[in-house]
Parts: sequence; C-alpha cells; structure tokens
Amino acid sequence: MNEFKQYRRKGLAEMRSYIPGEDLSGVSVSEGDDPMNDLGMIARNPKDHTDTWYVSKMYFEENFELVSA
Repeated sequence: MNEFKQYRRKGLAEMRSYIPGEDLSGVSVSEGDDPMNDLGMIARNPKDHTDTWYVSKMYFEENFELVSA
C-alpha cells in the first residue's frame, strides 16, 4: 500500500491577489473553487510565469505568510 507522508515546502511561492472579474483564461482553477466569491490568490511557477493557478483564500491563509524583505 502506498502511504501518504507529510512534506514541507523547500522554496518560496510567488502569488498575488485575485482581482474580482479578471479573466482567468490560462489560470488553472479547481472545480470546487469559486474565485469570484472567495477572492483568493493567483500563484505562478517562479521558473515558468505562464504556469499559473488559483489558490483559495482559506488554504492561502492557513499555509502561507508574506516574506519580509
């Protein structure tokens, strides 16, 4: 049986706020997500800025904090 294990992220995440009504063409949005009402974040792959996805507000708040300069 293949067990789930816990892993910690090694790198930084690049994200910005979702802007209500913005075009999400090209942004991967999971079926259960509702950006218009949730107002989460848009994440991008730091090595490929065309690779973007939506992160729900609750997940973001539970798992991320801003890195200070």
